[in-house]
Amino acid sequence: MEKNSIVTAEIELLTAIRNSDIAVLEKLLHDDLLFNMPDGQTITKEFDLNSYRSGKMKIDSLEASDQIINVIDDSAVVAVTVSLKGAYDNNPINGVLKYIRVWKQFDDNLKVIAGSCVQLA
Repeated sequence: MEKNSIVTAEIELLTAIRNSDIAVLEKLLHDDLLFNMPDGQTITKEFDLNSYRSGKMKIDSLEASDQIINVIDDSAVVAVTVSLKGAYDNNPINGVLKYIRVWKQFDDNLKVIAGSCVQLA
């Protein structure tokens, strides 16, 4: 696995989030994904996809910076800062979050298997 493939996968993921592209998110997120939210709630792939399907999650802008990628065998850990504006269930989201994502290589597909984010002050 090379860093370039992770950079490409991250761009694809962030673009899918920005565009609420369920098909791409379905492909990039592992079925057994666990993701910790800033409030401590742990969500699954299905929960995440349903928030986009239902229209509860709306992204107005999303900008990534300060990306760090560590490749470890068939996995990669990504830390990235994301400036995010939008709404969840009509509650505004406007802040800077620090994400960590774990990508794993499966046959010819990279998938996110775990992640979390915290809000930065």
